[in-house]
Order: sequence, then C-alpha cells, then structure tokens
Amino acid sequence: MKCPYCGSTASKVVDKRDNNEEGTTRRRRQCLRCGRRYTTYEKIEKVDISIIKKDGSLERFSCEKLKKGILKAIDKKKISEEDIDSFCEEMERYVLTKPEPVTSVEVGNTVLNWLRTKDPLAYMRFASIYKNFESIKDFKEELQNIK
Repeated sequence: MKCPYCGSTASKVVDKRDNNEEGTTRRRRQCLRCGRRYTTYEKIEKVDISIIKKDGSLERFSCEKLKKGILKAIDKKKISEEDIDSFCEEMERYVLTKPEPVTSVEVGNTVLNWLRTKDPLAYMRFASIYKNFESIKDFKEELQNIK
C-alpha cells in the first residue's frame, strides 16, 4: 500500500474489520514514514465464470440474469426476494466450484426443481418459457409430470 500523503510503501495495520455482508475488509493503516493514518478496503474479485449454452457456445454466468428470469415467473407474495438472492448465490457457488463447465440445461433444471418446492404455479410459468411450450398439450403433459 502506498501512503496517499507521502507515497511511502512502509505502513502498519492499526485496525482491521471484516464486513461479511459486503464481503469487504476495512483496514486502518499508519504510514511508518510520515505517521499519518489512512483507510484501505479489500474486496475479493469475482472470477469470470461461464456456462455452456444449448447451442454449445459459452456465456458468462450472471446472477442478475438468473434472478430476472425467476422474478418473471414468481408471485412475490409466496417467494421473498431474499430467498431468490440466496438461491442465486448458491447457484453461483455451485457453478464456480464445479470442476467441469456447467450447462445452461443443468442450471435451468436446478431452477425448476427449486421452484417446484417453492411455488408450483411459478414452476409452470418458468417451465413454459424454459421448455418452450408451444401448445396446451405441453402444459398438460408437464402438469402430469409434476403430480
């Protein structure tokens, strides 16, 4: 760390605080050359993670995109936004820690299984788009599958 006052790289950490909600660490430092104090923040940089789409191309995994798709399907009275955020973070950890690349089909099926336990109607809404339903017959077949 460079002192913002004198430019020296010699400093000592006087105080350290972790903020678990934001994933940051706040460090209060003191320059060993001029003696002035300053604050630095540390944040873990997110790794660029990709998933394999149905057509074989790679796409960057996006929690925001996943959340947006789920929000379109749900009734906000039945599933809270905190539950959705938690699920999206869980999916991101899953995609990040899996040794081989995850497919969009795997992500979609995981979302469907999660929605099935939370709200069957949201499950059907999501399935109709995800599975590309073209007729009422498709809805009937899917309803039979979830019973």
